Amino acid sequence: MDARIERDVRFLKIYAVVTSTVIVGLSVMAFSRQGDAARGDIRAAHAKFDVIDVERVNVMEPDGKYRLVLSNSARSQGPLYKGKPFLYSGTARPRAGLIFFNDEGTEDGGLTYSGKQLGDTGYTALGHLSFDQFNQDQVFVIQYVDRNGKRRVGIQINDRHNVNIHDWAAQRDSLGKLPDGAAKTAALRKLNDGSADDPRVAERLYVGRDTLKSAIVKLSDRQGRTRLRMLVDSLGVPRLEFLDADGRVTYRVPDAVGGRVP
Repeated sequence: MDARIERDVRFLKIYAVVTSTVIVGLSVMAFSRQGDAARGDIRAAHAKFDVIDVERVNVMEPDGKYRLVLSNSARSQGPLYKGKPFLYSGTARPRAGLIFFNDEGTEDGGLTYSGKQLGDTGYTALGHLSFDQFNQDQVFVIQYVDRNGKRRVGIQINDRHNVNIHDWAAQRDSLGKLPDGAAKTAALRKLNDGSADDPRVAERLYVGRDTLKSAIVKLSDRQGRTRLRMLVDSLGVPRLEFLDADGRVTYRVPDAVGGRVP
């Protein structure tokens, strides 16, 4: 009996030593992997999956700031300014795709897309890639917009005023609380338009296919007024047009009178 007890005690001692050794080894490995990850060894935190079903993926900086959000429409991330919601924070804004954020956690572009049937014959579709001016909105846009065949596909380059978009949104929200009337309408219109020499947004270049089925290039001035237009229309007829500030064609090539427009 004593020999049996002595054998069991010896087994328990060996078991305790082996278990302790394994635990210590696993702990050392875990701390080592954490240290490697902290030093930038990507392999230390690398994992491989064949298939992942997910509704949202957040790519974060070590300090918790977003750098990229990939999501479906239900879990889409609204606009953030330095990590805090703004602009449309009180309104649902579903947008499936990728949203980009800069080093400060402020949204600075994205890739979004949608498309659905509307009734028996109608439909709407969108494909959109854009990059934002710092602390502002979209200045480089590649976009496909289609509603029941009325289609626009192209590249757009915009000018934006230098007003911080967070401050602009705060001013808009403040004006929105005023009583409805002519004064409120005028103030909101002025805020949305910007100043005469510095509009809030002005399209400077458009290259694409417009809703009239023309292949077109438009060059515009700082106020967003088209001044030069080159196109091939839906019938295959090419032309080059120069426009004044009021949108009137002043010179056209080709033209029956040497390019001059009466």
